[in-house]
Amino acid sequence: MAGVEASVRDLVNRDRDCTEKALAQMDLRRRINLLIAEWKAAGGGDVLPDVRDRVRLRSLKRAGDPMRAIARR
Repeated sequence: MAGVEASVRDLVNRDRDCTEKALAQMDLRRRINLLIAEWKAAGGGDVLPDVRDRVRLRSLKRAGDPMRAIARR
């Protein structure tokens, strides 16, 4: 989905027709909404992560043990 959003943004920035890509993006969003609705109907009640949660997790991951990060290189 991020790739489709980036291509729409790129087309808009270059003053190109983005109709097909924008429709594909809207279709992906519709599918995600349907999946969330099905999940909730099946008893899913957890709070789903949003962008802020993802960014917070990413920063926590980086702030981990520096020796471990060096060992991975």
